[in-house]
Amino acid sequence: GGAPGPPSPRAAGAAAGSAGALSPPAAASKWVRLNVGGTYFVSTRQTLCREPKSFLCRLCCQDGPELGSDKDETGAYLIDRDPTYFGPILNYLRHGKLIINKELAEEGVLEEAEFYNIASLVRLVKERIRDNENRTSQGPVKHVYRVLQCQEEELTQMVSTMSDGWKFEQLISIGSSYNYGNEDQAEFLCVVSRELNNSTNGIVKEPSEKAKV
Repeated sequence: GGAPGPPSPRAAGAAAGSAGALSPPAAASKWVRLNVGGTYFVSTRQTLCREPKSFLCRLCCQDGPELGSDKDETGAYLIDRDPTYFGPILNYLRHGKLIINKELAEEGVLEEAEFYNIASLVRLVKERIRDNENRTSQGPVKHVYRVLQCQEEELTQMVSTMSDGWKFEQLISIGSSYNYGNEDQAEFLCVVSRELNNSTNGIVKEPSEKAKV
């Protein structure tokens, strides 16, 4: 019964081979395949578990009898939801921003955010919907008009220095009212306007001094 000698090269190679065989599954376990309504999505466990209380975190990080999750023949988790609205959900978990394509209804994204129990995303979508409703309820754009009287030689300066959102609308000649030597000084009425979008709770803010002049 002498001391055992060093392992043979063949045995050492077999041991290394068995250790290497364990590496791919360990690396592959980082990735999760989802079958959402027949459409496949691939993401990492770290992304899906960004919201600890979400359905997706419980599905892939606490896999067990709790959710009774099924997998298809490819090993993907089966989720019976609309895949169209799953993209914004997954992207939010990836980078924390709410991005919704124009063709998608925000109410649909809200429904999915509530199903997947992502509380922070639910708040963001509700805020987006509320902001859109506020913009729609403001109705048509209103304008305020002002009439300025000036002489012909003042027209260019007045139009070029117009600011604070004022826009030239119409110029009306009212003839000449007085003479300087042999030259008539033509008089004009200049009509200007601006959008009435600087109001708060129905109280219109005063324009700047330049606009008043």
